[in-house]
Amino acid sequence: MNTPSGPTEPDEPNNRNEPTEPTEPTDTEVVAAVVEEQHDGMRADRYVSEVLELFPRSRLKTRDAHIRVGGRPVKPSRSVHSGDYIEVEFRLPELVQLEPENIPLSVLFENDHVLVVDKPQGMVVHPAQGNYTGTLAQGVLYYLYGASGSFEHDNVRPGIVHRLDKDTSGVIIVAKTTEAYEALSAQFKGRHVEKTYVAITKGVPRPRRGRVEGFIRRDPHNRKRFAHDESEGKAAVTEYSVLRAFSNAAVVVLTPHTGRTHQLRVHMRHLDCPIVGDPIYARHSSTYPDATLMLHALSLRLTLPGERAPRTFTAAVPPRFSRTVSKLIGREPR
Repeated sequence: MNTPSGPTEPDEPNNRNEPTEPTEPTDTEVVAAVVEEQHDGMRADRYVSEVLELFPRSRLKTRDAHIRVGGRPVKPSRSVHSGDYIEVEFRLPELVQLEPENIPLSVLFENDHVLVVDKPQGMVVHPAQGNYTGTLAQGVLYYLYGASGSFEHDNVRPGIVHRLDKDTSGVIIVAKTTEAYEALSAQFKGRHVEKTYVAITKGVPRPRRGRVEGFIRRDPHNRKRFAHDESEGKAAVTEYSVLRAFSNAAVVVLTPHTGRTHQLRVHMRHLDCPIVGDPIYARHSSTYPDATLMLHALSLRLTLPGERAPRTFTAAVPPRFSRTVSKLIGREPR
């Protein structure tokens, strides 16, 4: 089946994640595919969203999407069947012109092909609704090209191959050339990249080492949240290991094998051990009243363009972790 790259998930390629919903789109695109057997009977709008991964079903109207099966227009509610030839014609988002900003960057590594940065907590990776300035993309533009910089591949996300949530700190890699961008994107898409995170959770996961596997879908009761599901949504897998346990908290190492939106946060909540400071998936705690999201992208292992052996890039655990752990010392279980 021929499918395009889909909406960005954390730490996956950013090939079609629109920064905002435009009022005047610039162009249209047609994506076509043949429905496979496992998707027989699925609603057409769900197929567009979950299989082709173009955009959420709620955006079909705003993107002026038209669905055709066998060359004939169909309603979004129409079921598709194995062997159907489905086409989706939709409007592309208007590109946002970025203005370079002189934002200090913590550079971990740089060569002719890539820039590896330790993203601070609170920095948005690329412009989105309500966040049009102060982003990593704008800081990278200034760092690489100066006040009048531009990026030849994509003027919305200059060289940024994957992303981290605003409140997640840590390692992120940026391509400096189109060739590097394509090479890195292929590794992320093919899941040849190893990512390791560290988190502090409320509660101790049981068992202390394990694997969360299932699906992630948008929470039908809260569109800002996602939820673990045993049968519907996008496949998501996370391995976890408790590094240090306290009476009602733990330092946990997380290894995602997929990159779904909020995946680690959702999976920890599914284990009834939400990440401390999570404003969406954890309740406010008097134990950590000032804690922000305790999730950090610790390391990233991949092969750089032009090299054969993989490298590992590491971002030191930030002070907010040591401050929180200091409050837990002396509460280890006996």
